[in-house]
Amino acid sequence: MRWLVVSDLHYALPQFDWLMTAGPRFDLVVFAGDALDASSIVDYAAQTVVVRKYLERLSAETQVIFCSGNHDLDAREDSGEKIARWVETLRQIGVACDGDAVVIDDALYSVFPWWDGPLVKERLIAQLAADAERRQGRYWVWAHHAPPRQSPTSWSGKQSFGDAELVEWIARYQPDMVVSGHIHQAPFVADGAWADRLGATWVLNAGRQYGAPPAYIVVDTTLKEALWVSAMGAQSVRLDQPLQRPIPPLKAYPEWFDPPPVPPF
Repeated sequence: MRWLVVSDLHYALPQFDWLMTAGPRFDLVVFAGDALDASSIVDYAAQTVVVRKYLERLSAETQVIFCSGNHDLDAREDSGEKIARWVETLRQIGVACDGDAVVIDDALYSVFPWWDGPLVKERLIAQLAADAERRQGRYWVWAHHAPPRQSPTSWSGKQSFGDAELVEWIARYQPDMVVSGHIHQAPFVADGAWADRLGATWVLNAGRQYGAPPAYIVVDTTLKEALWVSAMGAQSVRLDQPLQRPIPPLKAYPEWFDPPPVPPF
């Protein structure tokens, strides 16, 4: 099985157009949050309509998982906590989203919301416990927008902006992989990286670049390899081998990888 991993498109429509071209080439697209852009001049409600339409078209072509990020929060609960209410509607169009746990082939994919307060956090913790019971020997993947604290995948170039709670959850439940985003600079700065390992758990963060295509990751579960592609070049790691630091650049793409085309704009 082959996945495409993206995050932090931040309402960059050329990148969404590329995703519509590239996504159907893969068995699964994992979108690790921040489809919207809080700093955009485009109204949030308009952004959600447009992004939802993109994801609806994409989900008609391939399986899609989407977890909310901090820029996706568009409403408040009665308690005052910010939530991504529009993300809940994605389930209606066949997208696995916040709170879902789906089994695809021999893997369990848990999709977690961005939490902005104690109530959503408690729901996330309850989901962790419930999904751990469902694991039953399956390969376990978490879609969680923030990467763990003190990981190269959360390094901005000046400090770590990762999630300290996630470090504890990884240590307790030991998933096989966490797919994240949030820290745009991590793969592009000294001491940062797009891939890390905490014990037996792989952590991935494609980072953010401007223009199309976005920075992205391809995971091949059969070959047990993950490939990062960006304007800075490409790197890959073997998921069944220890992580080599720093990850060396590739001189050429692996033979199994056929780069998605970049549509004209």
